[in-house]
Amino acid sequence: MFLFIGQLIDFILHIDDHLLEMVNQYGNLVYIILFLIVFAETGLVVTPILPGDSLLFAAGALAASAQKLDIVLLIILFFVAAVLGNTVNYAIGRYFGPRIFQIKSRWIKTEYLERTKAFYDKYGAMAVVLSRFVPIMRSFVPFVAGVGQMSWGSYMFYTIFSAFIWVVPITLLGYWFGNVPVVKDNFSLVVLGVIGISVLPIVFQAVKGYFSKKKEA
Repeated sequence: MFLFIGQLIDFILHIDDHLLEMVNQYGNLVYIILFLIVFAETGLVVTPILPGDSLLFAAGALAASAQKLDIVLLIILFFVAAVLGNTVNYAIGRYFGPRIFQIKSRWIKTEYLERTKAFYDKYGAMAVVLSRFVPIMRSFVPFVAGVGQMSWGSYMFYTIFSAFIWVVPITLLGYWFGNVPVVKDNFSLVVLGVIGISVLPIVFQAVKGYFSKKKEA
């Protein structure tokens, strides 16, 4: 388990190098691999730690530098994967319903579900959009929306909209700026920065909740 986590951290921090290796090794099959990673990260509550924002950015940068990936095809595949992943996630949550919160499983962290439910209760339908930019929440909000029986039409509208404003800007930012010398030479720091910005909402809510409880006490 620790070995897997270590390998995952290495993959995320050096995602540009690993993506280039994948392209050289698998050729066009890398499109399928990237599609599956984004689909799993957005569509399965058991894989919330897979790279999301950093993967989009790095793939965009690779498309610009190596000329081995097509930026338009990448954006289309990422968009479809994000929408399809959220749709499957929602359907699973809707099928299992509220009883999922009673299940004890090593694969599904109930505390994540509880926090996500509170996030969803607070922001309603907009949680689908906001969570798209927050790791872990991105994997859990669609599921919780399904559990909460959010209307299908409303859910799909917010899912498609959020997928577009998540995939297109981040992938294009990688395409436009990923090969600027200062970015390319410090790609690991940039990835950490992207992750840091993504988790800021979680940190803010945690700090806010801590001081709220302290004040009540």
